[in-house]
Amino acid sequence: MKDSIGKILREEQEQYLVALLPARDPVAAGIEADADQHQVPIVDPEVGRFLYIAARSIQARRVLEVGTATGYSGLWLARALPEGGKLVTIDVNPARQARAREAWAAAGVAERVETITGPALEVLPTLSGPFDLLFIDALKDEYQQYFDLALPLLRPGALVLVDNVLWKGRVATGEHDEETDAIRDFNAYTMSHPRLTTVILPLGDGVLYAVVE
Repeated sequence: MKDSIGKILREEQEQYLVALLPARDPVAAGIEADADQHQVPIVDPEVGRFLYIAARSIQARRVLEVGTATGYSGLWLARALPEGGKLVTIDVNPARQARAREAWAAAGVAERVETITGPALEVLPTLSGPFDLLFIDALKDEYQQYFDLALPLLRPGALVLVDNVLWKGRVATGEHDEETDAIRDFNAYTMSHPRLTTVILPLGDGVLYAVVE
């Protein structure tokens, strides 16, 4: 969730937007509480709603997620899928994926989700497309590699969504460390990629939103 370092919005703006958000259902609220208690990185609630909106807007049937965590983003994506739709989600942490599956079962969407345990850089080359939407929220210094491996699996017109691309404002301040530099390079790479039309939204910690040409 958010912290006070490098906030994208002014405090009063953020408070206003957070206050507008409807209360989450018990399953989503439970994942949020668990993430706060155990310091599990998950997307902000407004980003979760955006994932749902994006998936519904293109009537996505097959979604690929890199970074399951405890299933919060997957919950929003799975709920957006129609009957027969499938979310394929990858993570290296089996314990977190087990918690995610419990949450999805409680929400009634478990049959829409396939979890794959392992490093995404090893798993992605084994998958078959096409997918309608790609969501990335995992190791920041591997973002570009995830994208390059996943791109051949995406149909023309598919959406690419990536979380944390403003990295609490660090990408814009000239700070240098491995993760910040990797995200900065990834943003530039996707903005100029010949198969993408890309915009970065100041939503949550920054969401990259792109369509595959």
